[in-house]
Amino acid sequence: MSETFDIAETLDVKGASCPMPVVKTKQAIDDLAEGSVLEVLATDSGSMSDIEGWADGTNGVALLEQVDEGDVYKHYVEKTD
Repeated sequence: MSETFDIAETLDVKGASCPMPVVKTKQAIDDLAEGSVLEVLATDSGSMSDIEGWADGTNGVALLEQVDEGDVYKHYVEKTD
């Protein structure tokens, strides 16, 4: 079960395949204030590892949670600075 986050913005990248979910996530997170949480909705199963890898290797962001709902993958990314 997903935790509850204070979502600042939801990014819908359903139907997009690699690398677009990561590219769009980076663009969206850049526009948010520090401490804001971005919810990313994707249908590409590769987004689970792609967004995790991007967040692990990127300063200023933290991957809070990922949820696999079968046909939709939800990612919660916080801008940390």
